[in-house]
Amino acid sequence: MQQAIDIDALPELSGGASVAILCSKWYPEIVGSLQAKCEAVLRARGVDRIVTHTLPGSLEFPYAASEIVEHDPGIDAIICLGVVLKGDTYHFEMIVDECVRGLGEVSRASRVPILNEVLPVTELADAQARAADDEFNKGIEAAAAAIEMIHWRRRLADRTT
Repeated sequence: MQQAIDIDALPELSGGASVAILCSKWYPEIVGSLQAKCEAVLRARGVDRIVTHTLPGSLEFPYAASEIVEHDPGIDAIICLGVVLKGDTYHFEMIVDECVRGLGEVSRASRVPILNEVLPVTELADAQARAADDEFNKGIEAAAAAIEMIHWRRRLADRTT
């Protein structure tokens, strides 16, 4: 059962925050809807710097995330938005598996939260439903997770200093 996120209950990121959003160029209408909802929630909760990068596909996300954390040390979180549609070949599994594995590796190595909202679907209608202009849009979930992780890291840092 779907549950809407209460945006007003998310932590306010006082002092601002910096978030990079990586978008796959595949299925731009769907990814664009995810991005719009994501950015609206980030701004509503105090993120004052959003840098968007459009990439050839989701397989490029781990490399791009690695480059971002190296060249933009002030980044607080990275959000990845894309759609991978299953076809008749093993290509789908390869892309999804490598994207997830690579993003986890970069996140752990860099100690920067990376939120993966790459939608692996067997029917395009499933991705469209998850990017609908409603409170269940997965871009909202990605933003909420980023906000909560940034807030958690700040609280953790406050306790250890």
